[in-house]
Amino acid sequence: MNSLSKTIKCMIALTLFAVLTAGCSSTPTGRKQLTLKSDAELAQEGTRQMAAIRATSALVQDRATIDYVACVADAIVGTLDGEAAALYWELAIVNQPDVNAFVMPGGKIVVKSGILSVAENQHQLAAVLGHEVAHVTAHHANERATRGELAGYGIDVLSIILAGDSNNRYSRNYDPNRARGISGATNTFGALGLLNPFSRMQETEADDIGLIYMAKAGFDPRESVSLWQNMNSSEKTAKVPEFLSTHPSGETRIDAMVDRLPEALALYNQAKAEGREPNCKP
Repeated sequence: MNSLSKTIKCMIALTLFAVLTAGCSSTPTGRKQLTLKSDAELAQEGTRQMAAIRATSALVQDRATIDYVACVADAIVGTLDGEAAALYWELAIVNQPDVNAFVMPGGKIVVKSGILSVAENQHQLAAVLGHEVAHVTAHHANERATRGELAGYGIDVLSIILAGDSNNRYSRNYDPNRARGISGATNTFGALGLLNPFSRMQETEADDIGLIYMAKAGFDPRESVSLWQNMNSSEKTAKVPEFLSTHPSGETRIDAMVDRLPEALALYNQAKAEGREPNCKP
């Protein structure tokens, strides 16, 4: 058996081993997922990253703004149960103009102050925070790390097969330019054909789950559509085609949210009937 065949078989064996040893769980939508990492280990990393952000970033000091964002976040988290409710949820508001928010494993939510210029009221802010909370409850970080690792094995195998001996620097047929070209092409294929579509799927799922969370908390889910209309209007740069992006386009997100509104509105009306009507003020 030549060295190329040995390398390919080794890579395939590693991929199969990773799949066989992966954990199996479900997102709040019921979708089955594979996870290689430990949630506890990722949560510890999230805690470290949050500590670093607090130590190195300019945080918003205005008490009214902090209380406002925390009020919305607390209402969203208050809809959770089980392990998600037991997490130590933590919030940091970074004084930056970026229209952005993100979440880290273990319930660490970071909001850039610029998002408050686009989220015009508590309901629209709840759409943002509900989405971020959903990334945590759906174990998206763990799943994304797993998918990236497995895709990496597959891309390496594909690159080796396509390059053949030209990718073996000890072969007389070794061609560094061809090897680099094939490596770049297979990595591009991996991003556009595997990882980007998967990331867009996660973002759509977080939108769906977040819409339910905000409605259960007593926030008007119809405002999620208004939020994304504002987001689309706020974009000052040329829009990236959806297939090149890790996120669905604003138009795609709005269409999906409109489809989910009947279910979300029913939960919203139930929440109001049960007295859950947040009054968070900036």
